[in-house]
Amino acid sequence: MMKTQSRKKWSPSEIIGTILVIASVLILFIAPHSLSDLFDMIVKKVFPVVVDTFLTSEVGIAVIVSVIIGRILERCGFTDGLIRVFVPIMKLFRINPSVVIPGIYNILGDINAAGRIAGPVLIDAKATKDEQKIAIATMIQSPQSFVTFVIGLIALRKFQINAFPIIIFSIFVPLILIPYLLKITIYKDTKKVDLEELPRFTPSKPFFQTLFDSSIEGTELLLLVIIPAAAAIFTVIGTLDYFGIWTYIESGFSYLLQLLYIEPTTGILSIFVAPTLAVAELIEVASTVDPRLIVGSFVLANSGLPISVIFGQVPATWAQISDLNEKEVLKSAIIGTIIRLVSAFLIAYTLTPFVI
Repeated sequence: MMKTQSRKKWSPSEIIGTILVIASVLILFIAPHSLSDLFDMIVKKVFPVVVDTFLTSEVGIAVIVSVIIGRILERCGFTDGLIRVFVPIMKLFRINPSVVIPGIYNILGDINAAGRIAGPVLIDAKATKDEQKIAIATMIQSPQSFVTFVIGLIALRKFQINAFPIIIFSIFVPLILIPYLLKITIYKDTKKVDLEELPRFTPSKPFFQTLFDSSIEGTELLLLVIIPAAAAIFTVIGTLDYFGIWTYIESGFSYLLQLLYIEPTTGILSIFVAPTLAVAELIEVASTVDPRLIVGSFVLANSGLPISVIFGQVPATWAQISDLNEKEVLKSAIIGTIIRLVSAFLIAYTLTPFVI
């Protein structure tokens, strides 16, 4: 017979639950419409994200298409080609070369598709848990949408900023530099891998089966992972907004971004809404703005943001297809985001004088 816990002492959950019960009764008595107002505020926050962004706009279709493209590239040997290129470099650092694969697929498609495709590759390559964490943090340095990258280039051209050095230092250098920095600081359990030790990653299934299966996979990813994760995050944001806390959070981020040489308005959009929208707005920014703010905003937008992805979609996706739990994935994603904020500042501050 299973032994039950004693109910003589109050557990923390019972204390919190009782407080909530009493508070709910008082709220219903004093301000009976407040709970419905809270619910309405949450719905108004979640609805535009779920319906307008993912279900009825190009973003949701882009997720599905990016999975299809990623799987086709994988079927055509793209992953094996990447491994061949990066094995010599990563051997010098004593790191499994598969850690760069999520970042590459992120550039080509979508951060959710990158995880779904690259996660199993890391497992097959016998990457350690630390190497899987490195892969996630490195992936955050890459633009999660090719559209964001292209529109960002238009913004840089409008301000007559030479894009080539910025692209090199903000997108391609991190693929090599970030794994090395994380190896010598936080995630030290890595190992050198020779090409002969790695399996081939190109699937053998028929091409048309790959095409059909990937469309199903992309749809499942959108409906069963991305939308629920986004809804959960924006439920929290809606609650904070109702109690007047969210305004102060946005103000604090705006002040921080200004200090980091990131244009505040578009930076806020990158963090909380969508990087694609941020770079679109960047084109409309007045030409009198300090070019360093433009460069900083471009670098920040070309990352794994917004936070609904960092706190919701990435943990939900990677916990299913890696050896990591959601807490470990989230910690790695947050570390990657912090690195991206710092790199945006460094590139904007040091590189801008040489590209205008």
